[in-house]
Amino acid sequence: MSNRTLRVTELIQRELGDILRQRYQSEAVAITVTEVRVSPDLRDGRVFVSIVGNETFVEEKMRWLRRQAPDIRAELSQRIVLKYLPKLEYVYDKSAIRGTRLMRLLDELGGPEKEPESE
Repeated sequence: MSNRTLRVTELIQRELGDILRQRYQSEAVAITVTEVRVSPDLRDGRVFVSIVGNETFVEEKMRWLRRQAPDIRAELSQRIVLKYLPKLEYVYDKSAIRGTRLMRLLDELGGPEKEPESE
């Protein structure tokens, strides 16, 4: 990934989080922007979001986020000046759930085993 692409992805992630926090406070309280990936030509991008809640709540928030996408993009275009602002697709990021499940499985296996005492 080029330096420019990396800087643009970090900027978009920071500004999206700020827009959600300031403009959509009550609706977006459970949404966290975890990662942004932008194509090398800066035309398309994916926004990975983590949502705290059960499955129906997650689906509801993803629908809400996709409905708000044009307004969020308009706000983003006012904050970031680029020749082409990427068309963003919002994707649910399951990595936090997988990480939690993995940690739970490791805990169930038990911590470090105690060495038997020698006599």
